[in-house]
Amino acid sequence: MARPLKLLSILYLAAWLLVPAAQAATPAEQLQAIIDDHWQYSLREDPITAGRMGVPDYNDRLPGVSAQDRARRLKAEKTFLARLDKIDAQQLSESDRVNLELLTWVLENSVEANELFLDRIPLNTFYSFTSAALHASDGLAMLKVSDYKDYIARINDFGRYFDENLANMRRGIEDGFVLPKIVVEGIAPTVRAQAYDDPTDSSLFDPFEDFPDTIAAGEQQRLRAAGKKAIAETAIPAFARVADFLEGDYLQAATDTIGAEELPGGEDYYRHGIKTYVTLDMDPAEIHKTGLAEVKRIRAEMDELIKESGFDGNFEEFTEFLRTDPQFYAETPKDLLKEASYIAKRIDYRLPEFFGKLPRLPYGVVPVPDEIAPNYTTASYNPAPIGGIRGGAYWVNTHQLDQRPLYELVALTLHESVPGHHLQNALSQELENVPQFRRNLYLSAFGEGWGLYAERLGKEMDVYETPYQDFGRLSYEMWRAARLVIDTGIHSQDWTRQQALDFLADNTSLSKANVRAEVDRYISWPGQALSYKMGEIKIRELREKAEKELGDQFDLRAFHDALLANGALPLSMLEEQMERFIAEAKE
Repeated sequence: MARPLKLLSILYLAAWLLVPAAQAATPAEQLQAIIDDHWQYSLREDPITAGRMGVPDYNDRLPGVSAQDRARRLKAEKTFLARLDKIDAQQLSESDRVNLELLTWVLENSVEANELFLDRIPLNTFYSFTSAALHASDGLAMLKVSDYKDYIARINDFGRYFDENLANMRRGIEDGFVLPKIVVEGIAPTVRAQAYDDPTDSSLFDPFEDFPDTIAAGEQQRLRAAGKKAIAETAIPAFARVADFLEGDYLQAATDTIGAEELPGGEDYYRHGIKTYVTLDMDPAEIHKTGLAEVKRIRAEMDELIKESGFDGNFEEFTEFLRTDPQFYAETPKDLLKEASYIAKRIDYRLPEFFGKLPRLPYGVVPVPDEIAPNYTTASYNPAPIGGIRGGAYWVNTHQLDQRPLYELVALTLHESVPGHHLQNALSQELENVPQFRRNLYLSAFGEGWGLYAERLGKEMDVYETPYQDFGRLSYEMWRAARLVIDTGIHSQDWTRQQALDFLADNTSLSKANVRAEVDRYISWPGQALSYKMGEIKIRELREKAEKELGDQFDLRAFHDALLANGALPLSMLEEQMERFIAEAKE
């Protein structure tokens, strides 16, 4: 009975969406009605996020990305915006004004992305629709037969989902809106690697290896056979189709140029990327100038640290020493993970001195999955699904250990785990008395800016133990400053890939493999790399302003708690909130 009822519910809600709710008695009630409608809409449209938010109703499917889906979303989101525009914001409470402004920002950004038809490029070196499908159910609780049936149904949806994405990419070929060849050549092997001869070799089969005791042995056997069949007959052929396409038609159509602004409609495309990831509408030339100034400042600090360390040599010789001396590299993947775990626990110990409020959710240090590690960045953070069976995951790339220097590991851990991404994301998930969409919202300038701020905060937390680790911190800060120069250089100033590689290698101690992976990431993901430094600059500006205006009244723990108290915000909204914090602290 569950399925027909679910279908009726979906049809009812879909119909309800097309008819605006009756006029609410107050602006607050109008806003709440829209928020509720939008949340249900979001869950239906994004089944992967629904599962991670603890709503299992859509765990049997993947998102729809067809032309009909895009048209439906565009109409729905414009309707939401029209309803929001009718609300008298002056009659709302402060918290409701935040909700109104934030939901408006989210919807306007989504509408613009839809109108630009960004689905024509649904993958880059960091993210792809294939990896989204592969990991869609990671960490979700699978305790009942129905959970496994949903999982198998989702696997059987791979073909439809992949084919819709391929159709969008074929439209991109027609329009000339495609990825550069250098990016496609890096992505294609990771997709081909999923076309296994034996379906049990796929990570999709992992849940069928170890069933909970609540499922009878006979049922386990049936589910295992059905899962194996779905992987063999649907998922693996779908991966193979995508790999064939990337290696064939798409590679042939891919551009030799690398800049976003060189694509049809490229200036609007890049400007949208800046607005999305920096959360401000900024001129690329202005960002480029800021980057050059930051590179100059940080380079001076690096040269001074080399001198203080007692090393007999210049910057190039010092970075070559760091890149090649065996003392700075782990011998086994386990050694690297152990070192990251040790650093994480040292940081955990110091957190209460700097934060009044800490999250309840734990996190772990785990390796980047083997299937994506060769083309993946050095590390990342993956939030835990709400109601799931694991904590947050600090992914550490253990591929090519000679390219994973230990002197950078302190800064990396501060950024990806605590007090960086895990602390910020977990606190956001645990927000109380806010709409659900805010608990799951991730805005890159806020999140990545906070992560980079956390690296610097490590100095105050006294977790950098050697000059080499501190140089690793400066190298990471330089890395993010160089991104401002390289991203804008590539996408708006006709930089070549070699220019970008040389600039990053010459100004940081990043390994050659990381330099290559990073530059290709910037090429494939216009604007995202800008969010780190631009967000961190704003957070540091806000702290400096609070310290100056509050003087002896400044409380660092209270400042951090206030900064994180509303979850992710666009930088302009964050500034408004922190100005209010300063004003209230003066009272």
